[in-house]
Formats: sequence, C-alpha cells, structure tokens
Amino acid sequence: MPPVAKHFLILVIEFYFSAGPAEGLGKIIQRFPQKDWEDTPFPQGIELFCQPGGWQLSKERKQPTFFVVVLTDIDSERHYCSCLTFYEAEINLQGTKEIEGEEESGLIPPAEVFAPKSLVLVSRLDYPEIFRACLGLIYTVYVDSLNVSLETLIANLCSCLVPASGGSQKLFSLGAGDRQLIQTPLHDSLPVTGTSVALLFQQLGIQNVLSLFCAVLTENKVLFHSASFQRLSDACRALESLMFPLKYSYPYIPILPAQLLEVLSSPTPFIIGVHSVFRNDIHELLDVIIADLDGGTIKIPECIHLSQLPEPLLHQTQMALSLVLHPDLETADYAFPPPRTALSHSKMLDKEVRAIFLRLFAQLFQGYRSCLQLIRIHAEPVIHFHKAAFLGQRGLIENDFLTKVLNGMAFAGFVSERGPPFRVCDLFDELVAFEVERIKAEEGNPPKMIKHVRELAEQLLKNENPNPHIAFQKVPRPTEGSHLRVHILPFPRINECRVQELLQEGLARSQGAPSATRGDKKCVVPAGPPVVSIMEKGSTVFNSAQRLEVVRNCISFIFENKFLETEKTLPAALRALKGKAARHCLTQELGLHVKQNRAILDHQQFDYVVRMMNCALQDCSSSEEYSIAAALLPLTTAFYRKLAPGVSQFAYTCVQDHPIWTNQQFWETTFYSNVQNQVRSLYLTAKDDNHAVQLRQKVREYIKYQHNIFIHVLIVS
Repeated sequence: MPPVAKHFLILVIEFYFSAGPAEGLGKIIQRFPQKDWEDTPFPQGIELFCQPGGWQLSKERKQPTFFVVVLTDIDSERHYCSCLTFYEAEINLQGTKEIEGEEESGLIPPAEVFAPKSLVLVSRLDYPEIFRACLGLIYTVYVDSLNVSLETLIANLCSCLVPASGGSQKLFSLGAGDRQLIQTPLHDSLPVTGTSVALLFQQLGIQNVLSLFCAVLTENKVLFHSASFQRLSDACRALESLMFPLKYSYPYIPILPAQLLEVLSSPTPFIIGVHSVFRNDIHELLDVIIADLDGGTIKIPECIHLSQLPEPLLHQTQMALSLVLHPDLETADYAFPPPRTALSHSKMLDKEVRAIFLRLFAQLFQGYRSCLQLIRIHAEPVIHFHKAAFLGQRGLIENDFLTKVLNGMAFAGFVSERGPPFRVCDLFDELVAFEVERIKAEEGNPPKMIKHVRELAEQLLKNENPNPHIAFQKVPRPTEGSHLRVHILPFPRINECRVQELLQEGLARSQGAPSATRGDKKCVVPAGPPVVSIMEKGSTVFNSAQRLEVVRNCISFIFENKFLETEKTLPAALRALKGKAARHCLTQELGLHVKQNRAILDHQQFDYVVRMMNCALQDCSSSEEYSIAAALLPLTTAFYRKLAPGVSQFAYTCVQDHPIWTNQQFWETTFYSNVQNQVRSLYLTAKDDNHAVQLRQKVREYIKYQHNIFIHVLIVS
C-alpha cells in the first residue's frame, strides 16, 4: 500500500534583489522524509514547476493558490505534485532600522514586499481534492496559530497508507480535528476524472473538443493555454481520459514552466499546458494545435491536415453529445415546451460524456480480437494485430483517420495490454463484446440511446464513488481574510528529528494493519462479434475508376506544388496502388509529365514520387513485377537527371556498374540527406532502450522504401 504522500517539501525564493520586482530561483529548505524511498526516486527539477511563471517577489500579499503538476520520470512513472503557495512579508527588505522615530514608538510599518513560499506534496497517487485538503489544513494550523504540532501533521501525512485498488476506503486524520476519506476506484484501468471532462466541453464546445480528440489520436501536438494553472491540469486530464481504452504515450506536461518553453519545439507529439502570459510566444509555433481555454477557441495551422472520425460515427457522436450537454435542444422550438428540470449533476454529466466516447471506441474497434495473432515461437508470446484485414473487413481501408490510429503508438500499447486472451476485464471489454449490436440498434432512436448512455455513466460514476452516501469529510479552513493580516509570523522551521521519529512510529503501526485491497480476478476475454463493415454497403465499394482518379489527382498535386492537397490524397493514392490498374496508371501519368518536360523536381516532390513508385513495386505480383519495373526505369532516369549532380551521378553509377553499395556512398548522397535528418530527430525522442529499438525499426523501414526503387532499377538493367 503506497502512502498518501511520498514527500513533503517547503520551498522559498532565493537570489532575489531589493530593486524592483526581483526574480529569483526556488530552493528546497526542508523535505520529509530526508531520504528517498527505495521504490520511488525523488523527482528532480520540482523547483521550476512550483512557480511555473518564475519565482518573483510581490508588492502585495496575494491569495493562497493551489494547483497540481505532473512530472514523469525516466521509467514513465508519473508523480503528482500538489503545490499550495502563500506569501510572507520579507522583513529583510523593509529597512526598519533607518527610521528612528518608528523604532522609538515600537511600531513596525506594514510590509511592502512579499516573498512566495510553497508547501508541496509529492505522491504517486492521483487524489487532487485530498491533497488540497491536507495542504490546506497545514496552512490553516499555521496561519490561525492553532494549538496543533506541524510535525505531527506532516508525519501523519507521510505515514498514512492507502489501499491500492478495488473500491476500498481509507478513513484518516492528520490530527487537527479533521476527518478525511480516501475512496479508491473499483478498477484502476478506468480513468478517474471528477468533473474535468464536462468542464472541458463547457470551455471549448463540442466541435473544438472533437477536433482535439482526433488530433491526439492521430499523433498531433496539442497545446492548451489559460490564466489558471488548475484549469490547465483539468483540461489535459480530460483530453487524455477521452482516449480510453487507449493510453497516451508521448510527453504529457499539464503545466510547463517558463524556463522550459523550448520543449514546445520538440519533434514528437505532446499534450502540454502553458500560462496565457506566454500566448505571444506560442503563436509562433507552426505545427502545434493551440487551444485557448479562456476564450473557447482552437487554432489549427494550415500545414496540419487533421483527419476526422469516419461517417456515420462522427454525426452520431456529435448528435449524442448535443443531447447530453444540451438536453433542452430537442424541445427548444416547441410552442408549449415542458417545464425545465434541474440540470444533471456535474459529475454525472461528466460520466455521460465519457460514456459516449466509450461507445464510439466500441464501434471503432468492434471485432478487433478476431484480427489478433498470438505467435508462440519466441521465449515470450508475441501478439500481432492484422491491420489490413481489420481495415478491409470494416470497409475503412481508405479512411485516413483509422489508419493513423492503428499505426500509432497508443494502439500498439492497446494491443500489447489488451491482446492476451486471459487477463483482468473491465467495462470496455464487456461493451465491445456484448453491446455493439445494441448500439447499432439505437441509431435514430434518441431516447434509447440516452438511456444506454446513462446506464454506462452510472457504472463509470460507481467506479469512482462506490459508496456515494458515506460522507466523512471534515477539514478546518482558515478564517476569512486571514492572509491579509498585517502581522503574521513566518512559517516556522520544522523539527526534522521529531518528524522522523513520528514517521517511523506511524509506519510501524500501519505495517501491522491488515491490507484492505481487493484483487481483481482474471478471466478469459470474450471475443465478441466478428468484424463487420462500419459503413453502409453501398458506400464500401471503391471501384477501379475511383482508384485511378485518386492516383491522377495525387500526381497532379505533386507536380503543381500543392503539398497540402498532396498530403491529403497521398495515403489514399498509396492504398489505391494495391490494384494492378492503378499501378499501370501511375507509370502512364508519370510518363506524360516526362514528355511534357515537367520532370524538374525539388526534393519534396521527388520524395512523393519515389514513395508512389516504391509502393507500386512492393505490391507487384510476380507476373507483373518486371513489367512495372521496366516501365519505371526510364522514368527514374529522367527524374534523376533533373536533380542535383550528386544524385544523377549516383544513379548512373548504380545502373551502369552495379557496385556494392557501401555505407559511405549511401550517406554521402544528396538524396539521402532527409534520411539523416529523420534518423537524428527520431533518436533524439527516444525515452528508453525499448523505445529506441522501436525507432530503429522505423528508420530501417524508412531507408528500405527509399532503397527499394534503386534495387529494382538494378534488376531490370
């Protein structure tokens, strides 16, 4: 059982100056326990995150603030750092000794400069309201001078152990007349959101949140900005929870400090939040989708093609969200509308929205288990997902959105985690196995759909609150306006030896208590219905004429330098080249452009053309392989001749002399400079050894398809 708090810290400002609104650095002056836990290293750099806007002195005593930051360590484990910051009078900057008259009268003038001081609670658990209550209680005891030992509060906080899962409860007190209850969720796999999802939809609206949802699933960069740090944390938490059953595997930084803004130039996808004071800096980013939580808008750069959910799922999701978030929409035009009822409780509304997205994923991934292949030739069984079969049977082989989702790291983690046939099951497994037919039957019947959504929402709410009628919460709060008192003593220094003694006593008592954890039982995962088309039968037909038109349009966009349109049509064109007619169409269209003397290509155009050639060669059957390669040979010669001298000379050498390609020749070629850039950018993003292995595989595949066209040239020549 983990403790409520792994560490309790006190931080102050250091290296400040008396002239003007000075800035300084954060410094940890005390930490408890003083030694690291064996299973949890101390998170480094926490001083930056406690004051994301920078450590600054203030000319006025501000209201105490609270927010939660998330730090991810090298093992991809998250640490939740709750920060309560208040302001103390800085006596050293007052210069009271120079005013003799005031010294003689015995009066101390009001403070003119105030320094921030932060109380920080570091935990591996995600209970923001409990952390707010605990830090608020410590501050209340200090500011109201209650007759309670701060050492006792801190020791009890660090020694209180929490059940890991299974809906268990933990009733505890820090020793200041408080009663607090920690309620663990029934299933750890289901995210706990409180009211954050409903709040995100209220801030941005249905269409904007759906755009952000599609952006994170297709591995785009998403950046939130707001004047509230806690709103940033809630928004990032909400967006990540909407991805369930997928898990976000890229950088996740709900609150980014000012000193680390260069992270926004990272080549990897991310979910990041920054304060609105930096909005002028972030608007210069060209490849980031920016969401303004305070203004309710999002900005999608022109260079980003955002893939949308396939129809009819997009329309169904929008309609369901409208009915849940705006229940009076259906009767708004009635001459005699029914009496207005009270709006849903915010927590229930939050779970209804999440239930809609659960239904969406159940429809998207219906029958996914029938496309899983368990390979047992290795020491440990390997699970492979047959993407082509799944897309083909769903009728979505031309859908750009689902193709990107299946190729993403989140889905790879989904297959690894949920692929085994014997494991712990949760709500999603039951939904995708038994409820998909019911979901389809509810199309066009809003009352039945809303009824099912509410049933799912009740299960999600019960997961977070298994015992909703039990309320033990009682936490003293500071007296109103206490932070504005003229004379408040500084926060006292904590007796470290006393805290350590009390902490050891508390841990000894807790270790003897029986564990209240209820273990989840493993079972055989239900296979569910087979894979069926998600589209109407008439819309799944993608005939040869349409394939040829897609190829022609894509080639036209390439030679007209319309790169945005090219990016939109290229995935469909590459899939169309799986057909024999489309491959011959490619050679004919490229031949026409050579005859029209339009073969002068820049590197971006040349890369697109080579990708299409390579795709055509890889999908050739044995009977037509040499005919397609022979047709492409004069085209490649024409295109190479129009490029840089280094590339044309390299191609001529390969065709004429058939040398063995050495690594030096390979990397010195002008054409492969983009491969070098790809390698550098990918290796810079490696988080650990396993990630590096995956990236190396991607690099090999990238080099292979660039290489493949030259190999076919050698064979034919």
